[in-house]
Amino acid sequence: MTESECQELLALDPQQESEFKKKVKEAKNKKRRPDSQVNQLTPGVIYVGHLPLGLFEPQLQSYFEQFGKVEKLRLSRSRKTGGSKGYAFIQYECGDVAEIVAETMNNYLIGERLIQCHVVPKEKVHEKMFVGSRRRFKKPSQPAVTRYNRVRSADQVTKMTDRLLHKEQKLRKRLAARGIEYDFPGFAAQVPPKKKTGLDSSTCSDDATPVCTPSLLERRKSTAAGDDGDDEVVIKMPPVEDLDSSSTSEDDA
Repeated sequence: MTESECQELLALDPQQESEFKKKVKEAKNKKRRPDSQVNQLTPGVIYVGHLPLGLFEPQLQSYFEQFGKVEKLRLSRSRKTGGSKGYAFIQYECGDVAEIVAETMNNYLIGERLIQCHVVPKEKVHEKMFVGSRRRFKKPSQPAVTRYNRVRSADQVTKMTDRLLHKEQKLRKRLAARGIEYDFPGFAAQVPPKKKTGLDSSTCSDDATPVCTPSLLERRKSTAAGDDGDDEVVIKMPPVEDLDSSSTSEDDA
């Protein structure tokens, strides 16, 4: 190494030392410039709607990563059933990439559906939009659809009906207390009216074996005893042969 090269690296002269420090600063700034450019990138969020059935987080991640790095992805799902609601939010590392994706994928045909895609403005991006997006989705153990459509016993149906009617009655009272005159059929119109139980209701029931209780049998005996004391009107009809003979005698006359 020559003396001139040594002087360039480490100068004893104050003027040359200041120039050396400037060059070192410039070199450090050149090394940090790529990192600063990455930090200056503003992320962009796009809305993807009208998604077909069968597209979930893994499929959306693999498809939209062909445009650029996907930082976050949130598919809207139902909390009760776990099914997709048909729209998602995707955040890209660069906002320019998000704009390109929105222009390219808007009205794009996938699975017989036209995808609706547009950029979400920065002021409309909620701070909790991507909360839990990195967590793997677990389907509910007992979705609401199967829980609601399960086969219930007769006691469960009656309890559920009484509960709904009770809630509806409370609602009508609250409306009346506020002075609102609003009449609606509600659940009461869907419930069949109860049949009036009479003395012979058990014999006319739809059951295979009619219900015969001791109290019902005593009522029948009392009614039968009361019917014996009533005066009955008996009409005696002439036999059929007498009617035929009388008609022939009239013809001979």
